[in-house]
Amino acid sequence: MEHRLGNPQSTIAVIQKYNFVFQKKFGQNFLIDSHVLNKIILAAGITKEDMVVEIGPGIGTMTQYLAEAARHVAAVEIDANLIPILKETLQEYENITLIHDDILKVDICRLAEQYNEGRPIKVVANLPYYITTPIIMGLFENQVPVDNITVMVQKEVADRMQVGPGSKDYGALSLAVQYYAKPYLVANVPPNCFLPRPKVGSAVIRLTRYATPPVQVKDPALMFRLIRASFNQRRKTLQNGLNNSPELSFTKKQIALAIETLGVPPTVRGETLTLEQFARLADLFSAGEPVSSSDLT
Repeated sequence: MEHRLGNPQSTIAVIQKYNFVFQKKFGQNFLIDSHVLNKIILAAGITKEDMVVEIGPGIGTMTQYLAEAARHVAAVEIDANLIPILKETLQEYENITLIHDDILKVDICRLAEQYNEGRPIKVVANLPYYITTPIIMGLFENQVPVDNITVMVQKEVADRMQVGPGSKDYGALSLAVQYYAKPYLVANVPPNCFLPRPKVGSAVIRLTRYATPPVQVKDPALMFRLIRASFNQRRKTLQNGLNNSPELSFTKKQIALAIETLGVPPTVRGETLTLEQFARLADLFSAGEPVSSSDLT
C-alpha cells in the first residue's frame, strides 16, 4: 500500500482539513521525511511477528509504517483533537488498536498480555523533551516486557543517554538508561524533517533491553538514590552530595568510609564514577557490609 503520509504535502493537507492547531503542551512536531521513518522501522527491527506500542502517533504517519511492518500496533495518543484524524488516516489498517489516553496511565503490561501473550513488545515514539525521561524510565522500572525502545528525542537527550563518565552530558539519565539497556544512536534528524520545525535538533536512539543488567547490585533502588544525590548538586564533591541528600540517611562517617573503601579520593565528584562504581558504592552501604555495621553508627 502506498503511504499517504510522510511528506509535507500530505501532512499539510490533513492538518488543514481538520483545522488542527498544534499544542505546545504536547510538544507536537510531525515527521515529514520518509527516509527517517524507514530508518526508524529498520532500527527497531520490526517484523510481522512483532507487537508494537507507539507513543504519540500524532496524525498517524509513523503508525502507517508500523502497521505495514508489524503484526499489531497499539497507538496511544493523549490529544483528543487527534483522535478523529487518526480514525481517518488509519481506517484502512485492521491491525491497529487506537487508545486515547496518557501513556503514563496506560497498563502496558496488560497490552502486552492482551495482544502479544505477554511476550516482549517493541516501543516506538516521537517524544517531547518534557516527558522523555518519565516515559522511558517508567517502561524500564515497571518491568514492562520490552525488547527495545526506538525513540525520537531531542539530540541533547540522546547524547545524555549514551555518554560515559567525564562528559558534560553524563548524568543520572545516562546511568539509568545504561543499567537497563544498550543505547545505539540511529540517526541525527535536523529540524526541517518536522512540521512545525522545532528550534533544536533531534535524534533517533534505540535502547535494547538487557536480559541481565551489565552490573550486579544488591539494591538497585539504593544505587539510583546515590546516583541522584551525586548529580543533584553536580559541582559538589560526591561526599557532600551524599551528605546533603534528603533521600539518604547515612552518617558523614559512613559516607567517608564508603568512598575510601571504593578506592577513590574524598574530593571525587559523582560525574567521574562509572556505573560499576556506583553499584559497588551501593553494595558498601547495603546491609551486611562493613560500612553499615554497628561500629560506624
